[in-house]
Amino acid sequence: MSVFAKATASRSARAAWTGVALAGVSALLLTACSSGAPAPAESDEPTEAAAGDALPIEAGDRDLTLKIGTILPQSGTLAFLGPPEEAGVALAAKEINEADMGLNIEVVYRDSGDTTTDIATVSVTDLLSQDVSAIVGAASSGVSFTVIDQITSAGVVQFSPANTSPDFTDYEDNGLYFRTAPSDLLQGEVLGNQIAEDGASTLGLLVLNDPYGTGLAAATKESFEAAGGEVVAEELFNTGDSNFDAQLSAIKAANPDAVAVITFDEAKVVVPALVGSGYPGDQLYFVDGNLSDYSADFAPGLIAGSKGTLPGPKLEDDFRDRMLAVNPDLADFSYGPESYDATMLIALAAYAANSTEGADIAKYLRQVSGGTGDGEVVTDFTAGATQLQEGNQINYDGPSGPITLDEHGDPTEATIGVYQYGDDNKYERIN
Repeated sequence: MSVFAKATASRSARAAWTGVALAGVSALLLTACSSGAPAPAESDEPTEAAAGDALPIEAGDRDLTLKIGTILPQSGTLAFLGPPEEAGVALAAKEINEADMGLNIEVVYRDSGDTTTDIATVSVTDLLSQDVSAIVGAASSGVSFTVIDQITSAGVVQFSPANTSPDFTDYEDNGLYFRTAPSDLLQGEVLGNQIAEDGASTLGLLVLNDPYGTGLAAATKESFEAAGGEVVAEELFNTGDSNFDAQLSAIKAANPDAVAVITFDEAKVVVPALVGSGYPGDQLYFVDGNLSDYSADFAPGLIAGSKGTLPGPKLEDDFRDRMLAVNPDLADFSYGPESYDATMLIALAAYAANSTEGADIAKYLRQVSGGTGDGEVVTDFTAGATQLQEGNQINYDGPSGPITLDEHGDPTEATIGVYQYGDDNKYERIN
């Protein structure tokens, strides 16, 4: 029997998000509301336009060349996310150029690495030297925090398809940071409720000690405890650690009903070790940072029955096929739709502004996503550009969902999927 749990996630002094989570059901839809919150403070930041304050659209044809860069994980602990994210960007660029609507987009792909290296800084320096207008990435919240000041101080838009740390919401970014991925306040709420609905009364947490891991762990813990559960072990580790014996021993000693593994690629080490010590493989819970195909990594059936969460609606077959046409070797599609939509929104904002300057793009990004409350709904670049040529407002909805960016550059609507592993150690969506 499902239990309804209502949760409110406080986001800042200026705004609040209220959501109703159905425990055991994948979709958590949150919309921005202002009930009980002070009115937004006045600001010159480009993303601070209130609903209904849409900037005018200049009618007419465009002749724009837009250069964007990417800092997505080609190496490091999130490298499995690199191929689908880069494929999402490449697919969007291909469709924008094929539309032949007066905007030509060029993409320069670079590696983000992870927080154990300085690859992201080197990549951003290179991209800024090439006068990009926007940078898509990073995937890791920790990596983005190392380069966000470098990017935004240069007047360039940073648009992440996968950053989920709540700390970005109120970050001083000159109105130039955006994301299509929802805050982990949302994923944590769904994950905690799912674990409770599955019958667990005690929970162990193995947590990557970075903004992503600790933020998601805190939200999961809050949700699980609000549902009546108790977190009996919470063990942290650092990126680059190779020995997890102490953490796993502490979790095993606490004997929790379930264990949430909030890691990146480290799951390939810690999960076999934990299950090998006697912990049941079907009582584990994965997250977006490690929800991956483990058929080539784990013994058959090692994690059969375990579950995980991942932001995003169910991937439509048509979009999957289009991504495969760009990269036939894709085995994972996580954050591909979000990367595609980030690129589309950047291009549509440039088209709306009739400019490729980063600050001008930022002024229109919220607007073309429908965040100012009006506009014709469009789902592809041709339809959006056609409306903009006529001087009309648009509201872009893409394969990752309605998006609808708020004044902080965060999406105000999100769906969190629940997945389950089979005997082949591959995951399938169940809700």
